[in-house]
Amino acid sequence: MADNSAEMVSVRYMVADVEAAIDFYTKHLGFTVRMNAAPAFADVVRGQLRLLLSGPTSSAGRPMPDGAVPAPGGWNRIHLIVSDIAAEVDRLRAAGLTFRNDIVIGPGGQQILLEDPSGNVVELFQPADT
Repeated sequence: MADNSAEMVSVRYMVADVEAAIDFYTKHLGFTVRMNAAPAFADVVRGQLRLLLSGPTSSAGRPMPDGAVPAPGGWNRIHLIVSDIAAEVDRLRAAGLTFRNDIVIGPGGQQILLEDPSGNVVELFQPADT
């Protein structure tokens, strides 16, 4: 496989379970696996987005000098464009996935926050008609 990672946008998510994260992103959100080094790490891609999934035993999961330990969750998130947000929400809810909120409508479009198995946020966004 040619390495086109320099052309990609890379985001690292800390995850509690690398295999569960791989399953979530590939099964429900259309990512493909570039590398699987579970239980420590995986590299999945969707278009030009490279998502680095780092488990507790990965080098990214090591404690900081002050003792703080990297952990999943928070509010920073990847942003995925969808063409029919209501249909996507129905599909993902039927699969038993968890959302932090309901669809929010604003001037730029509609959005909802989906949680991965570790509590990391994925924003699904449908742009407003222009």
